[in-house]
Formats: sequence, structure tokens, C-alpha cells
Amino acid sequence: MRKLQVDILGLSTSPHTNGAYALILYELEGKRKLPIIIGGFEAQAIALKLENIKPPRPFTHDLFKNIADVFHLHVNEIIIDELHNETFYAKVVCEVNGEVHEIDARPSDAIAIAVRFNAPLFVTEEIMNEAGIKEEQKEDGEEDEVLQAEEVLPAALVSPNVRLEELQSALNDAISNENYEEAARLRDEITRLKSSS
Repeated sequence: MRKLQVDILGLSTSPHTNGAYALILYELEGKRKLPIIIGGFEAQAIALKLENIKPPRPFTHDLFKNIADVFHLHVNEIIIDELHNETFYAKVVCEVNGEVHEIDARPSDAIAIAVRFNAPLFVTEEIMNEAGIKEEQKEDGEEDEVLQAEEVLPAALVSPNVRLEELQSALNDAISNENYEEAARLRDEITRLKSSS
């Protein structure tokens, strides 16, 4: 089983499934990308860590990291190693007291854990061959701009309370700087966010 190291390109809303997100992984030494459909909670857990936003209370994956630290458990790597009926399977390879264990996990949970441990991500070559997408070349020779990282981590992934606090702070700044046009836009965004939650 040959492993290919991958990293997170970003997250995007999935047009095919309600409330789900596409997590896009890319080959570090290649041009293929691997999209994996994940749930909203896991997408939020990954996005918050990638954006270094600390929630007021630990989420499930943060709790796991805290427990692992107390018991000196180290996550060595994550391997996405199986694909059956369009469902990916992963393993969390961890070590405690010199013993290495492979623990079955959903890729979304495994990756949410990996970003907290700065653990490397791997995909088997078989899975990349089966489900990977080769980057297209444009006519002028430039690579296709598929899911730029800044675009694929939308603010919508941040929990409404965190987003409201950020917007309120920005609104206060805009008012202090007498930027009333920006203040009006922020006020409308706050109103929209409050009505949707």
C-alpha cells in the first residue's frame, strides 16, 4: 500500500447535498485533488482550527486533544485507506507509551483531529487513482483555479455566536471611525444572521 501525503486545500459548500461540505485535499507531490463530502459540524471543527478561532468551550475534537495531552497520547498520522460505495474510511495512527495503534475513524473526524495535532495526512494511491481529480490546464498554460483557500473557508462555517461577536466588534469600529456606510452594511449583516438563527 503506497501512501501519498496530502494537505487541506479548503472547504466548500457542496451543491449536491444539503448542509454538507466538500473537504478538498491536494497531493503535495502531484496535481490531483481529492474531494470528500463531510457534515457541517465536522466542517466547522476543521475550519475553526484552520482559522485559529478558539471557541469559548472545547468542541468534541478539542476535548479529545486535551484528553490525549493529559495521557501523553500522540497522533502520528492519518491515513485515508479505504473507499466502499462512495464512502471513505480512515485510520488514526496514534502512539502511547511506545505502543502504536490504528483506530478506525470517519475521514472528517480524523482530519479534525489531525489539524489539532499537526499530524500529516495520507491517502493511499489506490484511492487517489479511483477518486482523485486531476487539475485541469487552461489554454494559456495556467492551472485552473479550483477552490482557492481564501474562498473555500466561508465565514458561514464559523458558529453564529462567534460570527455575531466579530460583526458587532466591526460595527463598533466602523461607528467610531464614522464610516457609516460600512456600519449600515454590518448592521444589515447582523440583522440577517440573527433572523436566520
